[in-house]
Amino acid sequence: MDLGISGKKALITGADSGIGWHTARLLLAEGVTVVISDQDQESLDKAAADLDAKSGKLFAFAADITNVDDLSAMHAKVKDAIGEIDILVQSAGVTGAQGLFHEIDDKGWTSTLEIDLMGPVRLVKEFLPDLRSGGWGRLVLVASEDALQPYDDELPYCAAKAGIMSFAKGLSRSYATEGLLVNTVGPAFIHTPMTDAMMEKRSKEVDQPFDKAIETFLDDKRPYMELKRRGEPDEVANVIAFLCSEAASFVNGSNYRVDSGSVATI
Repeated sequence: MDLGISGKKALITGADSGIGWHTARLLLAEGVTVVISDQDQESLDKAAADLDAKSGKLFAFAADITNVDDLSAMHAKVKDAIGEIDILVQSAGVTGAQGLFHEIDDKGWTSTLEIDLMGPVRLVKEFLPDLRSGGWGRLVLVASEDALQPYDDELPYCAAKAGIMSFAKGLSRSYATEGLLVNTVGPAFIHTPMTDAMMEKRSKEVDQPFDKAIETFLDDKRPYMELKRRGEPDEVANVIAFLCSEAASFVNGSNYRVDSGSVATI
């Protein structure tokens, strides 16, 4: 499918695996020059090798999105390698502190918000001048079903993702007339290393095999996921690629749920 973005330049964070990696694969196939980023350079290099991109179309630079010095240094590398970016996809994040509200201390809250809310804020602050400069830009932030349907055992994550949606909506009102469109996607229970870790923990807690732990989690905790399975990362990446494209030229300030019906509201 021709999304009309051949020749554009993109930065994708959280891209050594999961949703970010699959988004990079799709954008590369559309002729986009892509920079992938995550915290560990070694894992990024492996991810880049697995993408098997054409020479000169893929770069990998490590950075911690919570660290403004890291972001500034990465920005300099990106500019040196490909110039200013047209597309920014923010996929980096963690589950963060879990437990009921009275079980999570102040450090659990601040560490989760630092990564899942302030990290994206700092990332966008660093790269916003690029996105505003060319008269055409796309910013896609990965939120979550939890932003709209909070769960009582991961409230810091839920609050952070609700903040991401509000942040994106506000940005969408500020820069659309400059050609920069801002949207979010709201995945639910996607097959990624993050949910693998969640299910490994659950498997031990409920004394069930891994696959059974997923099945009972869906029954007990996500009853409105009507397809009764984890989503695959490419199913989210397909929606992100659309939002990055010329095909989404009238989509701004929206949240696209990719959740099998998990959010139990219109």
